Amino acid sequence: MFSYQIDDQLSLTIPRPQLDAEPLFKLVDENRSYLSPWLPWVPKMASVRDEEQFLTSVLQHFGNGSSVNLVIRDTRQPVGMISLNSFRQQDHSTEIGYWLGQQFAGQNIMHRAVLGLCDLSFTDYDLNKIEIHAAVENLPSNNVAQKAGFHLDGQVRAQELLVDGYHDGNVWSLLKDEWQQQRSVL
Repeated sequence: MFSYQIDDQLSLTIPRPQLDAEPLFKLVDENRSYLSPWLPWVPKMASVRDEEQFLTSVLQHFGNGSSVNLVIRDTRQPVGMISLNSFRQQDHSTEIGYWLGQQFAGQNIMHRAVLGLCDLSFTDYDLNKIEIHAAVENLPSNNVAQKAGFHLDGQVRAQELLVDGYHDGNVWSLLKDEWQQQRSVL
């Protein structure tokens, strides 16, 4: 398994569709009511086969360099996913997306995963800016961005179409030089 080790418990791994589809689908299925308000794809994820097809497609995206989707593993168990959703060449930037099973919330997992993906983004992908977009009402996601040192750039009206309609969104960003400053303080 190809992985990026964040610490002794947490790693980010390239998905293995045949092996990861079942545990990831189970995690989504157990957390539908928790995830659905913020992730419009959740209702469409109806079977292990759907998850396997999704994981296969993200491997193709990884192969052609259009995105990076990684499984978040806590001591080898999948607990969610995190991604670089696209790469914008004109400004060397990307947007991070993520989800985590509710039973793993409050354990600092997503904070560590975001910091790990920032490390990969700024070093291995030589990016200059990373954004996180979160519905204004999605307090856990906004807290992750803030805690990871992202700057609140502002709000965009009707930025996200979620299951119950359009929501205003916060746009958070972190620049490479800000990230390097944060790391030097640690």
